[in-house]
Amino acid sequence: MRQIVRYAGLVLGAFLIFGMGTWGTFALYFDGPEQGTLRTVLASGFAVVSLGALVGYCTSRFRWLATGSYLSLFFVLWVWWSMIEPSNDRKWQPEVAVLPYATFDGNLITVHNIRNFDYRTETDFTPAYYDHTYDLTQLDSADLVAAYWMGPMIAHIFLTFGFGDDHLAISIEARKEATEGYSSIGGFFKQYELIYIVADERDVIRVRTNYRKDPPEDVYLYPLAGSPENIQRLFLGYMNTLNELRERPKFYNTLTANCTNVIWMHSRLNPGHVPFSWKILLSGFSPAYLYEQGKLGIHVSFEELQRRSHINEIALHADHAPDFSRQIRAPFSPP
Repeated sequence: MRQIVRYAGLVLGAFLIFGMGTWGTFALYFDGPEQGTLRTVLASGFAVVSLGALVGYCTSRFRWLATGSYLSLFFVLWVWWSMIEPSNDRKWQPEVAVLPYATFDGNLITVHNIRNFDYRTETDFTPAYYDHTYDLTQLDSADLVAAYWMGPMIAHIFLTFGFGDDHLAISIEARKEATEGYSSIGGFFKQYELIYIVADERDVIRVRTNYRKDPPEDVYLYPLAGSPENIQRLFLGYMNTLNELRERPKFYNTLTANCTNVIWMHSRLNPGHVPFSWKILLSGFSPAYLYEQGKLGIHVSFEELQRRSHINEIALHADHAPDFSRQIRAPFSPP
């Protein structure tokens, strides 16, 4: 029995060294020096050292020397990585260059820097922003938008808030620098800051339905069930976070601080919020999960609701129409 426990401990230790080596290699690759060659050399070097530590660990003669030396090196790496701080002062991609914020006057909330780009293609556009004042007491609806581009399991999820016929979309995204692309792995390693894009629906929805072609996106708009009080509380949480991020930036994280997880964390402000589920992690299943929890506002089968919610064709037809928001909601309007 003692030998089994000892063997299990050795196997666990080997897995820990392998995990630390993998983590450290990616941390150096994504967060190391800006000079790409040096960054690659450091990451590769740490991978080689980790492999050597693993071999030494598996050799009883050098086990403690290899393990102690490697843990010391890993501790230095961890301290360095933990000291990397988020910043709002970088050269950003134009889509995320301007931070929104909110000012309050009683029930009146003025949202500043609402994005409303004029798109000719996904990458050819004229940046534009505006400010708008909303009366919180007029906020009476919210919709969930799900955009799919790589199969049914993964979707970008965001909310849009309805003040009567006036709608404001808020999309939680990774804030990318001018030279960056998106990497799910990089999102685990402080590669991106977190941004709440506050936008006109003719921007943040229409760019996905009408202009993204590589890959194209299928976009669904689901009415949410909820009292005006709960929706207003959720909206206020978003507004407060806008201002917090403007003063104290935070990192995006692929697993813990992404589009769906952060929405779920905001929803905990309300009584009766949905419990956490793997369907939140696999964001493409979030609409079905909300339907199962009774949180979608149309009482038909989910298949029928999904059919009505698919808005690509309507959005293509509406395009620049001033009543774009009304048209994409036509499938849910009373006859």
